[in-house]
Amino acid sequence: MSGHPTIASTPECLWQVGATLGEGVLWDATSAQVWFVDIKGRRIHRCDADGGERKSWEAPGQVSFIVRASDGGMVCSLDDGLYRFIEEGGAFESLLAVEADQPGNRFNDGHVDAAGALWFGSMDDAEEQPTGALYRFDGGKAERHDDGYVITNGPALSPDGRTLYHTDTLEKRTYAFDRATDGGLSNKRPFVELKDGGYPDGMAVDAEGCVWIATFGGWRIDRFDAQGRKVGEVRFPCANVTKLAFGGEDLRTVYATTARKGLSNEELAAQPLAGSLFSFRVETPGLPQRLLRLEK
Repeated sequence: MSGHPTIASTPECLWQVGATLGEGVLWDATSAQVWFVDIKGRRIHRCDADGGERKSWEAPGQVSFIVRASDGGMVCSLDDGLYRFIEEGGAFESLLAVEADQPGNRFNDGHVDAAGALWFGSMDDAEEQPTGALYRFDGGKAERHDDGYVITNGPALSPDGRTLYHTDTLEKRTYAFDRATDGGLSNKRPFVELKDGGYPDGMAVDAEGCVWIATFGGWRIDRFDAQGRKVGEVRFPCANVTKLAFGGEDLRTVYATTARKGLSNEELAAQPLAGSLFSFRVETPGLPQRLLRLEK
């Protein structure tokens, strides 16, 4: 499948950053830069589109995703909720407490929809109990839309915004929901069940409505059509692929994060690029990443 015409190049290492759990990759069209995080390393990273002009910041907790807001600032998650991240100086300012009463949970993956709302999931940090949930933050409050997850992943939306995809990683299943114009979800149904090895992790949707899903422990990113049929894959030189984002001026450069977490010393020696930021080119462009709309 790796020779499918939608795949134009093999992954190239842009930054051998050695992330323990690289995640949350974002193409920031505002600055033409790539942002990503290391959840377990508690760091935020930023670089230019070609991997140059690198900068990193220490985070005071487990930071799992970062997005650009409509006011020009950045918003990220820490263990107990959403925070504004101030690039100049690297400060974190509390924006909204979410699950602050569940110290065993952390957040994992986030995505801004075309309406400017942030969809994000929580999870049990010990990866054992189904205490995770899916939330929608509309700039003012966070509303819970689904729960019962040990590890949440995804979320992503179809090009028309009517279908939301969200993953239960340990069940190896990605679900589809109908999304109403007011943001409500209904008709939860299985979309893809991963059977080729590895666990489904972060995802992104391209302009044709195909869903690209990174696989933790699977050495690849899979591409599925809107009916859930696998139509291509991209192989990686390391096992744990965690998240992808379409970027570049034409949205045909994919940026992908990877992780060293869970690998033995022998596996790490055999996978020197584990934990790096990668990029590759594709034929079908992705969808633009939106700005989080914040209430004034």
